[in-house]
Amino acid sequence: MSDATNELGETSKTGLKKVRRLPPEVSILAVLIGIALVFEVIGWYVVGESFLGNKQRLSIIVLQVAVTGIIAVGVTQVIITGGIDLSSGSMVGFIAMVVASFAQTSMNARAVFLQPEYAAFGMDWFIDSSPLWPLLAGILLGALLGYINGLIIAKTGIPPFIATLGMMVTARGLAKWYTEGQPVALLNENFTWLGQSFDLWGFPVPRTVIVFFIVATICHIALCYTRYGKFTYAIGANPQAARVSGIDIGKHLIKVYAVAGLLSGLAGVMLAARAQSGQPNMGISFELDAIAAAVIGGTSLTGGIGRITGTVIGTIILGVVTSGFTFLKVGAYYQEIVKGAIIVAAVVIDVHRQKKKSRA
Repeated sequence: MSDATNELGETSKTGLKKVRRLPPEVSILAVLIGIALVFEVIGWYVVGESFLGNKQRLSIIVLQVAVTGIIAVGVTQVIITGGIDLSSGSMVGFIAMVVASFAQTSMNARAVFLQPEYAAFGMDWFIDSSPLWPLLAGILLGALLGYINGLIIAKTGIPPFIATLGMMVTARGLAKWYTEGQPVALLNENFTWLGQSFDLWGFPVPRTVIVFFIVATICHIALCYTRYGKFTYAIGANPQAARVSGIDIGKHLIKVYAVAGLLSGLAGVMLAARAQSGQPNMGISFELDAIAAAVIGGTSLTGGIGRITGTVIGTIILGVVTSGFTFLKVGAYYQEIVKGAIIVAAVVIDVHRQKKKSRA
């Protein structure tokens, strides 16, 4: 038996030192903690108050990133397959408009739909009392749009960048066409309840945040422990090998893009409920923030690598950076510059990591 020992002090039978690698999320979490502590220290010197000690500020951070986080969970799965989704932000805007129109009260004189027709069938009570109808409408519409994305990519073979770019322009146009650019307001309280907060041990917790973490947990389990996840990673790592092993790549890509669309639909529902209205310009640049969160969280743009847990941390990093600069009264222009630099740095690190792995 060799004298070489592993990190636990045990002797390796092969004579090689066993190296126990920490999960990649640990380093990303360390970055998050480091950024938060930097803002905490600078805050005391510049503003004269604590950055992390304000409960309301922390609540706002998680509230701001929750909708983007829901989108990012779906975008992460798309990127793992080696694709990209540029349409999620525009889909959120269109779906928020549609959802808001279904959530208007039956007494609204300027409702999108003819409420007397609903009343004639005794549906006015259902519209005013249940958030289920607009919720289902948003999720199903999102899944349909995502399905169309996947179908175009799988059947035509065009790059995902082009297919989702076309959907991005189309969905934004539909959002403006749906009510001719007019906002949709006066939504019933049972629907807007979804976007409100509840008190937990004196800390306001937005329901959107709860939905975000539930979605992230479900998708994390699906990617790590189901055939859906294995196929997703296999396609992104080596499409040719995945095809040879019997995976129907086109069929699975349609599923992945449909899931991403469904989550964009859910994000649109939660955004409309939180804003208590539908606006044609909702969701602008959300797709870029979602992609940034995934990349910062360790998802490789080359495909085959990525975890939902990393995306969650990446989403929070973006929220902390935005909130931190606002806390320090730094202009919005500078915030965008720094955010762009963070994204580029994350991509550079990923490229370096991939090159290092290929040489190993």
